Amino acid sequence: MSRRIEHSSSYAFPVTQVHAGLITEQYWRDRLDEVGGPGAALDQVTTGPGTISVAMSQSIPAEHLPSIVSKVRPGDLVIKRTETWGTLDGDHAEGTFTAEVVGAPATISGTQTLKADGSRANVQVEGKAEVRIPLIGGKIENAIADEVLRLIAKEQEFTEQWLGG
Repeated sequence: MSRRIEHSSSYAFPVTQVHAGLITEQYWRDRLDEVGGPGAALDQVTTGPGTISVAMSQSIPAEHLPSIVSKVRPGDLVIKRTETWGTLDGDHAEGTFTAEVVGAPATISGTQTLKADGSRANVQVEGKAEVRIPLIGGKIENAIADEVLRLIAKEQEFTEQWLGG
């Protein structure tokens, strides 16, 4: 069983400017500093012509976790994340994302698509949260998916401000 994750972000900037930001190492450093939470770290950045692959670690303090999660996995959660962005092909680019909770059978994965929308740009995120724990996995998936959607919204806000700065 898994829970779908869908989110759309709109930016008041052209697709070329958004893509240029997303494939910049400094963007990822700044984003992690701003919305990465306590102990967030950029573990690896690999860039190529018009592409980027980023690995990062983030943690969620135990006091911010839903009780259903704390019962199954006590203490702070450490999350290993990856994101990739491919080259800008005309007016769109494709990317991927993954996240796994260290020491727990919980994963998140999906795709992200950057597209032009007139003079603006949109990023569409589609993925799934999966927790392989009998009986209560679905409840934890819902809690994780809700947290992921909140994080994506914060990252969208940061990106909008970063691009405008």
